[in-house]
Amino acid sequence: MITVVIPTVGRPSLAGTLAALGAVTPAIPVIVVDDRPEGTSAGLPRMPDHVRTLRSGGRGPAAARNTGWRAAVTPWVAFLDDDVVPRPGWEEALRADLTGLPEDVGGSQGRVEVPLPPGRRPTDAERNTAALAGARWITADMAYRRAALERTGGFDERFPRAYREDADLALRVMAAGYRLVRGERVTLHPVRDDGPWTSVRLQRGNADDALMRHLHGPAWRAAVGGAPGRVREHALTTGLGALALVTAVTRPRWVAVLAGTAWALLTAGFAWQRIAPGPRTREEIRRMVVTTVLIPPVACAHRLRGELRVRR
Repeated sequence: MITVVIPTVGRPSLAGTLAALGAVTPAIPVIVVDDRPEGTSAGLPRMPDHVRTLRSGGRGPAAARNTGWRAAVTPWVAFLDDDVVPRPGWEEALRADLTGLPEDVGGSQGRVEVPLPPGRRPTDAERNTAALAGARWITADMAYRRAALERTGGFDERFPRAYREDADLALRVMAAGYRLVRGERVTLHPVRDDGPWTSVRLQRGNADDALMRHLHGPAWRAAVGGAPGRVREHALTTGLGALALVTAVTRPRWVAVLAGTAWALLTAGFAWQRIAPGPRTREEIRRMVVTTVLIPPVACAHRLRGELRVRR
């Protein structure tokens, strides 16, 4: 009835995902799609007997998932990320979620839980991960009817990262006449430390937001239940900062003072929005101040790159 597809770039967390699956679903077929570039010397961990390994050539998670579901022969394909841990009883709950669904239901989302560290407020990075618990149609745990994947063509491989490719597919599946529902199965998504520059690297997603707007119109965020973006605020902050720097050299100086003050106020407000909910440790405050200064121009640069790409 079901095949599980897991794209991976060889992260150590894959072992935990497979261990959880091996403990509760030894009979269900699993396809792991290795999306590392061709010629990568290091191999993946030893796979259980029920796990099949394919290669997708380093073309991104959308292409990897397409490689996986097209190799499956079951009527349903359940997608998991390589950094999640299915709860015990996940297979039985998955079967219960899918059994008897009407033909107009094209997909079923699992319930994602993000365990946060106890005894303190979560950091900015941890809050970003925790937001996955309320996100719609994310492939951390999302099962699609194979007929819906065939009808829509699967994931759009123009999305090169693990970002927005799942929301895009959900919108296209619903546009094709299918409904998407939430199931009862539970998957854990642990938080992880990806380094001090995670929030800056995440701004690459602004290029994918430009593609989403191009494909689905300006209301796409509301359609997937997403929070409003900050690109307008970032553009204003970046513009004021640039104006302050230019007029500090070329004059009039009063324009530089006014623009610089406005930039500082906007930056301070954005920084406080990120600092206030967190643990407010010295290290976290320092990280938030530095990355808050960098995020607006980096976000604008990626959004401009995305807009130029979709116009080409």
